[in-house]
Amino acid sequence: MTAIYTMKVVTDFAAAHALRDYPGDCARVHGHNWKVEVEVRASALNDIGMGMDFKDIKAATKDIIGKLDHQHLNEIPPFDRLNPTAENIAAHLFAELKTRLNNDVIRVQQVTLWETERACVSYTETNTVETV
Repeated sequence: MTAIYTMKVVTDFAAAHALRDYPGDCARVHGHNWKVEVEVRASALNDIGMGMDFKDIKAATKDIIGKLDHQHLNEIPPFDRLNPTAENIAAHLFAELKTRLNNDVIRVQQVTLWETERACVSYTETNTVETV
C-alpha cells in the first residue's frame, strides 16, 4: 500500500469585491475576511521525514494572497475580467499554488476558501485526487 501524507495550512486575508450580474445585494461592493485552507499531498518524505515543510506552504500561500489582501478584487487581475466569486478565487489560488509547489512527490490537493464562518467553497482538480 502506498503512503500519502496530507499537510494543511490555514491563513487569511481581507478584501472587497462586487459580484457582476448578481441579482441581489452582493452586486454592490462589500468585503470579507476570507479564510484560506491549503491542502498539499506528498507521496514520499524528504531526508528529515517531512512531506513538505509547513513554512514553505505558508510562504507560497501568503505571497499569493498578499496580492489580494486589502484590495478591491474587481480592480486587479485576474478579477478585473473574471467575476470575483468565491469559486473563482479558490480556483485562482489553487492554480497559483500548484505552479509553485507541485513536483514529483508534492501535489496541491485542495484549496478551501471561507467567505464567512458558515460559507465556503473547496476547489480541486481530478488529477490531484489520484495518487501522486
